[in-house]
Amino acid sequence: MPIIRHHAGLRALVAVRGHPFDRTGFDAMFQAMDGVSATMVDQPAAALLMNPDGMAEFDVLVLYDMPGLDFEATEPPAMLAPSPQLQAGFRALLEQGKGVVALHHALAAWPTWADYHEWLGGQFLYRPAMVRGQLAPDSGYRHDVAYTAQTHAHPVTHGIPTEFPVVDELYLAQVFADEVVPLLTCDAPFTRDHFWSADLAVRGAMFANHGWDHPLAPPLIGWAKQALASRLVYLQPGDGPGAWNSAPYRALLENAMRWVAHQDLR
Repeated sequence: MPIIRHHAGLRALVAVRGHPFDRTGFDAMFQAMDGVSATMVDQPAAALLMNPDGMAEFDVLVLYDMPGLDFEATEPPAMLAPSPQLQAGFRALLEQGKGVVALHHALAAWPTWADYHEWLGGQFLYRPAMVRGQLAPDSGYRHDVAYTAQTHAHPVTHGIPTEFPVVDELYLAQVFADEVVPLLTCDAPFTRDHFWSADLAVRGAMFANHGWDHPLAPPLIGWAKQALASRLVYLQPGDGPGAWNSAPYRALLENAMRWVAHQDLR
């Protein structure tokens, strides 16, 4: 039974919900980190804490949520806008310098909130949409891909092997590569033929890509960037136990949380 670590050296608020996941397995990853206290809060309650007052007792915000899409109301899913309070609170949090680590499907959250995706450094699209003034195709996904992740020199990758194996879901999505610092790349091909269309999936055609196209994308699956006054890290691995049970991935995630919180990485 997890306990409350009142004196942990790193206190993380972990926002979840909006995408299916094994809560027990995901939480076990954080529980195994020495000196880390992770508090999981479901959306929409988590949004009420995403402001300087709500995050006052936490060192880092971890995003493993996917709000902004209503999969039950319509097909394809309806897009929901964030509240003005959340938009203002989240911006204030970044202006304050609170560190953020975004994982996997957080890249698909809040599809109509352009600033959010500028801060994250990219966007996964469930249907074609305007991105930075241009029409972009819906994104691609592929489950349980076995690949080798390669690390790039950075404090977040300190102590992590230069290469390590992963079995996890990959995205073919919008990445603002010119504004991020690479942390992780991989050897899997990022071409249309190796992915399924997200738009077809939400319309009922899972694991299909007929009539769908997507431009070639860099094999970039992890990056660091500045988001206003805050440090931010995005890690695409994290869909399931293929990542969670990987020692290098766990160490990478802990490093990311400590780096965005300005804690010394030794």
